[in-house]
Amino acid sequence: MFDDVAPRYDVVNDLLSLGQTRRWRKVVFDAVAAKPGQRVLDLAAGTGTSAEPYADAGIEVVACDFSLGMLRVGKRRRPDIDFIAGDATRLPFADNSFDAVTISFGLRNVSDPHRALQEMLRVTKPGGKLVVAEFSSPVNPLWRTMYIEYLMRALPPIARKASSNPDAYVYLAESIRAWPDQDHLAEWIGEDGWENVEYRNLSGGIVAVHRATKPLPAAAQSGPVEKIRRARRAAG
Repeated sequence: MFDDVAPRYDVVNDLLSLGQTRRWRKVVFDAVAAKPGQRVLDLAAGTGTSAEPYADAGIEVVACDFSLGMLRVGKRRRPDIDFIAGDATRLPFADNSFDAVTISFGLRNVSDPHRALQEMLRVTKPGGKLVVAEFSSPVNPLWRTMYIEYLMRALPPIARKASSNPDAYVYLAESIRAWPDQDHLAEWIGEDGWENVEYRNLSGGIVAVHRATKPLPAAAQSGPVEKIRRARRAAG
């Protein structure tokens, strides 16, 4: 399905989101806050539009996706980015390989989200970051009703005119409606081993950006440097 929509995927996404995808990507990039010399895994990277800001900033980024069609389109457009095919539930990377892992609008497409979150934890260095951007639940009841109406009534007709595979966008609408809300996703992330979980709503809760960190080893957590850090956090 994603192979079929790859050639026009980014254009259709911009259309359906009324251009909001670019702002959402900027928020994710700022949340990751990677620096040159660090290594970032951009999971479910598609054609690489979410990986581009890191490469442009001189940060080593690996764009990983399950869809070979998406990766081919991305590699033709950005040959300087490292595109790798991979399954989020069985990542082809060694333990503690990345300073940060991020996934944007892809976690709900994974067959086992919990397994994917555990795999992301495995490949992240201790103290490293997780940033998840995903469609969520608008916090205002009226806005939520309007949003669901848009998803189920307006989105499919627009997709039929703009996309080569409109059925893929019917799936998109249904998968968004069935996905857990912000608080439930935060619980999942904590259950799968991450700590310091928090989230930020975007566009009234249409999207939520969750952040978390990988726990440090027990020895590091009890050391003098970590005690100072904890004291500073407690002091605000």
